[in-house]
Amino acid sequence: MLKLYTLCLFLFLSFYGMAQNPLQPGFTLLENGSFEQAETFFEGYLSDDPKNKTALICYGRAVGLSGEPEKATELFADLLKEYPGDFEIQINYNESFLWDKKFEKAEPLYAELVEAYPENFGAVLGYANTLSNLKKYKEALEWVEKALVIQPGNPSAKTSRKYMRLGYANAYVNAQNYKKGESLLKEIFIDFPEDKDALLNLANLYLITKEVDQAKATYQRLATSSKDSITALNGIALAEHIGENDKQALVVATTAKEKAKTLGDEALMEKTYDRYVQALIWNRKYNLAKTEITTLETKYADKNWLYALKAMHGLYTGSPKKSVANYDAILKNDSASFDGNLGKANALFAADLIVPAYQAAFGTLKIFKDQKDAIGFIDKLNISFTPTIDEHLAYTFDNGKNVAISTNTTATVPLSTKFSTNLSYNYRTTENTITDNKASSHVLSAGFDYKFLPKTTFKAVAGLNKSSFDTEDYTQPVIDVKLLLQPFKLQNLELGYKREIQNFNADLIEREIIMNHLGLNYNLGTNFNLGWYTQAIHTTQSDNNTRNLLFTSLYYNVLRKPALKVGLNYQYLSFAEQLPTIYFSPEKYQAVEVFADLRGDIAKNTQYMMSAATGLQQVEDDPNTVIFRAEAGITHKFSKRFSGNLYGKYSNIASATAAGFEFTEIGLKLKWLITKKPLFYKRIVQ
Repeated sequence: MLKLYTLCLFLFLSFYGMAQNPLQPGFTLLENGSFEQAETFFEGYLSDDPKNKTALICYGRAVGLSGEPEKATELFADLLKEYPGDFEIQINYNESFLWDKKFEKAEPLYAELVEAYPENFGAVLGYANTLSNLKKYKEALEWVEKALVIQPGNPSAKTSRKYMRLGYANAYVNAQNYKKGESLLKEIFIDFPEDKDALLNLANLYLITKEVDQAKATYQRLATSSKDSITALNGIALAEHIGENDKQALVVATTAKEKAKTLGDEALMEKTYDRYVQALIWNRKYNLAKTEITTLETKYADKNWLYALKAMHGLYTGSPKKSVANYDAILKNDSASFDGNLGKANALFAADLIVPAYQAAFGTLKIFKDQKDAIGFIDKLNISFTPTIDEHLAYTFDNGKNVAISTNTTATVPLSTKFSTNLSYNYRTTENTITDNKASSHVLSAGFDYKFLPKTTFKAVAGLNKSSFDTEDYTQPVIDVKLLLQPFKLQNLELGYKREIQNFNADLIEREIIMNHLGLNYNLGTNFNLGWYTQAIHTTQSDNNTRNLLFTSLYYNVLRKPALKVGLNYQYLSFAEQLPTIYFSPEKYQAVEVFADLRGDIAKNTQYMMSAATGLQQVEDDPNTVIFRAEAGITHKFSKRFSGNLYGKYSNIASATAAGFEFTEIGLKLKWLITKKPLFYKRIVQ
């Protein structure tokens, strides 16, 4: 909202001059912004001279500017009845609608006024300010230029032009036309060199576009006083975070906090503590951040920024429900808060409350039209629930001269945020180039996912597997059911049963071995970068053999961007019966390995991943042998709805065939979003 500038002195001195000594104290009070005192002064004056037009106008202005604009409008309306067509009263009547934020009503009144008085500075500037408040910035700038032609260099008109450019620039930034927004902000420096508002908006623009160095340089330009230096440091800390240099962000935020303590500016102190605790959270110093928040609560208990910090802490530490409660507290204080509205949407999403998250994001856009982050959040939700087709092509070969080609096509159609269906077709053909054995398998299956509670999903797939070899074939049912849940904070548990047909190579397909797996996957995360993953599977087979598998991994997240994870893996495998001539089935197999996994961005739409592991494996009581496995891949997003992943992997870890086994796979994965939005999107919007 633009600041409105009163024209009282201009009007009164134009018509009455400085000789009106009895009214001069009231004029001074209006000029100094002491509107309530001015109201009292003119009310007292009018008790002795109730028909004094100048005093009546000044009284109306004092009433309106002290917080009763509707009453002022009525006063000026009554005056217009007594003095129809009086310019001085008319312009004050028009301006009273601006005080009351009734800009739509003011616009036609000012349009009539400037048509009648095209050379009147007050009328033209008032019309320009009205258009600006209606966000008609292009027309507003045209009219303020006309005002400056009438009175070249007028400070009020130049200040109005500044705020129009700020508003116009913000509109362009929201529309993601950053170059135009930048140009408008820089034009402000012509009238007001190194203007603080322009510098802050320019720095914010650079933060949005992630031009970190430009943002820091702009904040440094702002640092011309002790107070502004702290504001600049707070901005630079945020720029460092956006530039993925969180350690430096904390250094800068700490410096700002120490400087702010000596200044004694309460409002600035709040902003500085806010940024400091944010920097602690960015650096995963969650306990220290919680301690700081607890200390701050003793003084700033009901402040929105403190609620926002508590909500942020909850999101980072896996307590989204607490975050929702804190965002609700913000919205109770200020229903139009951007942080409160979009923050709540993110917290609801983290709590797996998808429909409320959608609604909160739509509510944000009602208040902040075309806001980039809110639109991006909705797009993220849409992608999660848009019908897709996934294609996976793979070519594999091993040192046993087995070669296989496979393709898997899956169509997924979410019908709501809780229920999704899928249909899948898998084809695999395999051949041994030594024995010339060939076999193939076709698997057609259909299934659904149903989320009956937040973070609790049941998945079921059923289908048929038809396998062919030589002149024979057989058909077997396949089943895969899973229950996925989060029993406690930062924990994921998966329980499942799977019935599948062994299809690794032609010899195993021919034996028609049916495997029934009962499995458990469990992952425990922490707030200090350490994690633990465990998989346990018990398998019964149609050849009366059984298998037990245990895999456990202790890992540590070293970096976030790029994401680097290192850890230690242990695997144990045991078969009830040993059938070494048919497939790898030791009574006891163990493997220990260290691994590293690295994932990051090559460009905006291109990501990479690479992982490697090495260690020792032991079959029965045989000597240890070295194992090594590696995988690398690159993913590219060709458009908003189409992406592809090319990968390759190698392993010499013992597998379904034998120890001393070496396996290589090269594959391509494609993903296409069939529709632009979820099928249920219109229902959500409504």
